[in-house]
Amino acid sequence: MNKRCARVAALTALVLVGSRGVGLPQNAPQPAPPIPAPPPANATPVPYVMTMGDMMNTLVQPRHAKLGLAGHAENWPLAGYAAVEIRQAFAGIVKAQPKFRGMPVPDLVDAALKQPLGAVEAAIKQQDPQKFAAAYDQLTQGCNACHASLDHPFVVMKAPDASAFPNQDFGPRR
Repeated sequence: MNKRCARVAALTALVLVGSRGVGLPQNAPQPAPPIPAPPPANATPVPYVMTMGDMMNTLVQPRHAKLGLAGHAENWPLAGYAAVEIRQAFAGIVKAQPKFRGMPVPDLVDAALKQPLGAVEAAIKQQDPQKFAAAYDQLTQGCNACHASLDHPFVVMKAPDASAFPNQDFGPRR
């Protein structure tokens, strides 16, 4: 009987150790992942290669927001500048990552943006707020259609309802 009790106790201990945290509530704090050790002082630096998400978040999303804010404020020179910046950002992305998930990035960009971005630029030249709003909405829908086609339907862009750039004035200069 002693051997049996010892086995039950050992098994109980294993179950308790292995199930650590099982009975905790879902929102219980989780331990932070370990911080990686710094590389040795003589290690050769490895260049960081931006992912598609990095490029979209740092190069495109702020320009999309600035374009929307400038157009909404009817600051046509700034809106024109933001449209050029978006084109340049995508040109760089196409060079940096010509394929994403097996799809040709130039074709994806062209399908999602060529027509709507052209309409945005035409509305800016005409300084027409209604045409700009409609074209900007088409541009945003093009972004969302591209995200959905790449199995990222949860990445949903929208027109900004507030500025994330408190240090920039989007109003037109008179």
